[in-house]
Amino acid sequence: MNNNTKRFVAIIGIGLALVMPVNRAFSNDNSALFAGLSAEWLQWALSIPASVNPQTDPTGDFAAVGQRGPIWFLAGKFGGGTATRSCSVPQGTALFFPVINGFSINAPVCGGPPESVSDVRKDAADQIAGAANLSVTLDGVAIKIPPRVPSTVFAAAVPKDNIFGLPCLLPGIYSPAAGDGFYVLLAPPSLGNYALHFHADNPPNPSQDVTYNLTVVHVIKQ
Repeated sequence: MNNNTKRFVAIIGIGLALVMPVNRAFSNDNSALFAGLSAEWLQWALSIPASVNPQTDPTGDFAAVGQRGPIWFLAGKFGGGTATRSCSVPQGTALFFPVINGFSINAPVCGGPPESVSDVRKDAADQIAGAANLSVTLDGVAIKIPPRVPSTVFAAAVPKDNIFGLPCLLPGIYSPAAGDGFYVLLAPPSLGNYALHFHADNPPNPSQDVTYNLTVVHVIKQ
């Protein structure tokens, strides 16, 4: 394990600007943070057109789409499957991603009945009811996965070229929406190269197995 990886693993638990020791990184105190970040992750993932969506990207070419601020989002493989992606991330940026997640939005335009908050929460939870064999490694070193967390309720902005490929899902804002899943938040890594791998089974759906070859690049600040 190189020195960069040792530092990365040592401070994997962060609360925005607050870096916590690894043995407290995934305490219940982080549930509110993860609930909010998971909603932001879903808003990001659902708002990006399918043609450039990081969830369907096989190479990492679209990893930077929609990224901003001190936390960057990484994506799983939409619908399950395998992907190996290579991308750069700026120095000083934390990383947040789902090992596996589910979500639901109230979208009666596609012929279903209107759904309440409790309905979308149940739908999201049901999607990952069979989650098993979750794992995350960084340069081959296991990363502890926090407890499952439901997202805060949010409004989803859906583009014309939506990730679902549904013509009935017209462009617009849909509410309520909610998610549920297992997420990991990694503190900003040092400059260098890293191999991040995460895996999850969710029978009878396909397994998700994603590798990111990350390069952390220097950022000049005035």
